[in-house]
Formats: sequence, C-alpha cells, structure tokens
Amino acid sequence: MWLQQRLKGLPGLLSSSWARRLLIGLLLFLIFYWYLGADRGLRFFSGSVKSGGVAGQCLQNEIHRWKSLVDRGEGIYSTPQEKVDTPFVSGNGHILVDVDSNKLWVASSSQPGSAPVHQTEYSPIVGVHLPGKRAEAQATMLWFRKGAVLSVRCVLPATLQSARDCVTIREEFIAHRSLPNVYLQRIHINNPSDRTATLEVSPETPSFGSKFSASVEKVEDREFVLSSGRVLVEKNHIVLVVVATKKLNSRIQVLAKSEYADNVLSVVWTSEPIESNKLEETFAKLREGAKKELGELLRANVDDLVLHHQQAWMDLFISGVEMRKITDSHTPSSHTVNTTLYYILSSSTAPLLDRRLVSEERAHLESSLNYADHCFSGHATMHAENLWPERVSSAAQILQLVTLWTLTLQKRGCKVLVATGAHGVMQGMVLSFGGLQFTENHLQFQADPDVLHNSYALRGIHYNQDLINLAVLLDVEGKPFLHVSVKPQEKPVQLYACEAGCLNEPVELTSEVKGHTFPVMVTQPITPLLYISTDLRHLQDLRHTLHLKAILAHEEHMANRYPGLPFLFWFSVASLITLFHLFLFKLIYNEYCGPGAKPLFRSKVTNISEEGTP
Repeated sequence: MWLQQRLKGLPGLLSSSWARRLLIGLLLFLIFYWYLGADRGLRFFSGSVKSGGVAGQCLQNEIHRWKSLVDRGEGIYSTPQEKVDTPFVSGNGHILVDVDSNKLWVASSSQPGSAPVHQTEYSPIVGVHLPGKRAEAQATMLWFRKGAVLSVRCVLPATLQSARDCVTIREEFIAHRSLPNVYLQRIHINNPSDRTATLEVSPETPSFGSKFSASVEKVEDREFVLSSGRVLVEKNHIVLVVVATKKLNSRIQVLAKSEYADNVLSVVWTSEPIESNKLEETFAKLREGAKKELGELLRANVDDLVLHHQQAWMDLFISGVEMRKITDSHTPSSHTVNTTLYYILSSSTAPLLDRRLVSEERAHLESSLNYADHCFSGHATMHAENLWPERVSSAAQILQLVTLWTLTLQKRGCKVLVATGAHGVMQGMVLSFGGLQFTENHLQFQADPDVLHNSYALRGIHYNQDLINLAVLLDVEGKPFLHVSVKPQEKPVQLYACEAGCLNEPVELTSEVKGHTFPVMVTQPITPLLYISTDLRHLQDLRHTLHLKAILAHEEHMANRYPGLPFLFWFSVASLITLFHLFLFKLIYNEYCGPGAKPLFRSKVTNISEEGTP
C-alpha cells in the first residue's frame, strides 16, 4: 500500500524541472560509466593520482624511448598504468633469473634439451633503495633481442618536491648467453638534485631454515659472497648450487648532480643429481670452480662481456617469425610469437657458443643446423594455441611450455636440431610455424592453402650455407603469393625453387634485394606449395613423380572448396519472393478492380451534390 502511494506521487515529482535534470544527469553518468567499464572508469577518475604524481611524471620521461622498441615487437614493458601479467626473466638454459619474484632457477644437466627446472631458495638480485622517500614509480621492460630485463625506478626524496629532483635508478639483469654460469646486474644511479643522495644496498641473505648459507671471502684482495645450497630432486637425489657474487658496500653515496655506476657479477655452479654421501666432495669442487671463474670475470671488461652477450642474442634472432597482417582471431600476434620465442630460447642451452667446444663437435653441430633432415613433419603449428599461448604468467609455466616444445620437436623429426641447442630450437620453431619440412633432396613448404589469408614472413632458414627468407604476402586484391629471398653471402648462391607441381622450369634463387615471387598453386591431390633445392635436376625430375590430377590457382581452389549455397536454396528463395509478389498483386487487384471494388476516384460534382441534398 505504501509503495502504491509512492508510485502514484511519482508523476508529480517528475513534473519539477530540477528533478528531471537530476534524473537525466544520473542516466548520463550511468551510460558513461557503463561505456568505460568499471575498471577503466576507476582508472579514468584515479589516473591523475597515479600518473600525475612527481615520480610518475619522471618515469614517463624515462620510458619514452622504450615505446619505439615495443612498437617494433622487440620487447614488452609494464608500468603502473599499463601492467602486464608476464614474467620478466633472463636465462641461458643453465640458469633462469626471475626478476619479478627474485628467484633463481637452475638446470641439473648441461645437455641440450634440458632446462632450468629446479627453483632454488637463492635470491640473485641485490636491492638498492633510497630510505625516507616521498614517492616512487617503477617500470620494467623485457628486451628480446638483447636478452635482458631492464628496470627503471624514479624516487623522490622526502625533502624535495620537484620532478627534476627525482633520483633515477636504472638496472639491467642479464643471464649471460655465451657464459652459462654468469649472471650480471648492472646498476646506474642519476642524482640531478642539489643534495647528496645516500642509498642502501640490501643483498638478500638466506633466512633461518633456508637450504642456503652464505659467507664473505676474498679473491685477489676483492671481497665476494659465497653462497651454498641444495635442491631436492626425484629419487631422493640432491642438486648442489654454489653462487659467488661480488660484494657491494652497504651504502652508496651519489653526490649532487652526479652519477654512479657499478656491476654485480655472479657465478652460478651446479652439480648433477647426486646422493647425500657425496655432498662435501662435490661442494668443495663447486666452490673452487666458482671462485676461479669469478676471479677471471673481475679482471675482464664488463662492457665487453655485455657486448658479447647482446651479439649472441642478436645472432639468434637472425631467424624468426614476423606477423604482418592477421585477419582472424586464431592466428598468434607478433607479441605472442616473439614472447614465446624468447621464453623458449632463454631456457635452452647454446653449445655452439661454448668456447670450450672442440672443432670436430662444432663442425658436427653446424652441419646438423644447416640441413635439418626431415624436420618439421606434420601440419604447421601456427594455430596451435598451446604452443603459442597468448598469456604466460609465471616462470613455472615457461618451463612447462619448454617441455611441450621440446617433446613436439623431437617427435616431429627435429631431434637432431634440438641437440644443437638454442640455435636448432629456433630453426625448428620457425620451420614448424609455417609447415616447412626438409626431405632428402629439398625443402618443401606444405602450408594449408585454406589458411593463407594471413600475411607473415619466416626469416633466417638455414639451408647449407645460405639463409632463406620466405614470406606469404597478399596482393591488392587479397590473393596470396609467395616471396623468397636469400641473404647475401660471400659465396655465390646455388639454390633453385619451383611452385606446386613444378610444371614450370625451376627458378634460380639469387641474393638480389627484390627476391623472387611465386604464385600459390594448389594441386589435386594436395602437395607442397613450394620446393627449394640445391639440385636443379632433382626439381626437374620431381614433376614426373607427383602424379597429379589437376593444378588450380588459389582462388579457383577456394571457389571449389567453398562454392557457396546450393542452387536449390537460391531457387527456393526466388520462388518464395515471386509467389509473395503475385499474392500481393492479387490482393490489390481484388481491392480496386474485382467485383464490389470501390472506385479509385470519386467525382467532385457528385460529392458536392450529395452534400447539398437535404
């Protein structure tokens, strides 16, 4: 009864102008909030608090140079405003440093195909903090081609207020690519203010009950921290871990308007899984090895070490996958592809970069890399979402992904490539993405003709001493075609190629910049779309061995494959439309022309006379 009375009074309430304005304003606010979404709406109203602070303003200036790298697909970054749920790691197959959680993962074997699957209780990152800070903002970047994690922190001291006075702490975390035992943390501090900044260094010390212990020792009059610990593995075996790290002072003073730089070098030595009765003997060997290697590193030029590391990663990314145009939701993006490649390579050893490798073994690995016999067999992995996941949120998921990729490559004829380490794994992943396969005499591109509506490029495919780039491109009408180019080498190129069926004379591939184009032809039954070989006679003879029923252009194949709706359907629709119009015509005819129909026009005179009649 009360509700009924209130509802009766509602029209009177809405008759007031201020009530109508209030209601309209409320409706507009709800529409605006719904359009933005709850999360975006909160960010919209609180964005000025997050990004407009002094430390946030300083941070935006620092990370501006990262944006171009991310736009080119060379990395990803996370900021307070653009958080990314992605693990920021650096690894080399022997060790993996998880920067987010400050954890060290190690491998129990140095053999190719093994991964750093054991998480230790050791914290490898040395913390540098400014006590008594007013505000702090941090951003992190994963740089694929340099194999490093970059971190920038802008800290405003408690006694200052201007963005120009923010102390900037830049750090770079590197698991060295060609020195598998080496981990490096580079620190650079910039103090633009008029006051001296005193920062505290807080190395992570083992907590009570930890399986790690630490002691301070000296090598060549330099102090370092020697940490020892163990990881329990299956069958009650133990993996021993020894880490030797350069010791920093507990405080760092940066004078006004000056900079400070230092490098924290660490050496990580691990054992094979052993039994408990061999602990002391194995620990002694590991400690001596770690001390010796750290002593050699302390005498080396750190800039040269970083340069060698970066060059090794850039050589790995000579090969790769480049997504150019994606027209469906099932094809992975450039971000997904590059992130997956980086994670797999970070967890793969690279024996070809080991300086201790003997020449015979190096020659054997290089020959396996240059001609990957029968890799990759089976359909392309481009649309395998479990191999190219859009989201990876932890180091443990990275290692699961590594296991899946290793198993897939080994079961698809790439066991020899996996044995060559990171370089071979990269080749196998590139071959698998597009459906490329080596046979005894040629390399064939056996992609599914029905999925060529996406445009992508596979670069750096090893074939003997040459590097091949293969791209699926679309012309102005959206029709696919193949583009092949060969990286210039000192020796002349001796490669030949022909499209599906090889009916036309094979084309000699050269190192010309413009490359070579091939039409996409589809055979019945289906055969590879392209053949590449060093043997011209082999390709000439190949056409006689395929035994094809027909060769169609790609558009003809798609028209036959998807001819549209059957003729009976269209005939039925046309018949229904015709019958409807006939029925409508009959209704109109009966209304105006049939028996008892009303006249279309009534006489004006008749109307007047009818009105004048009493």
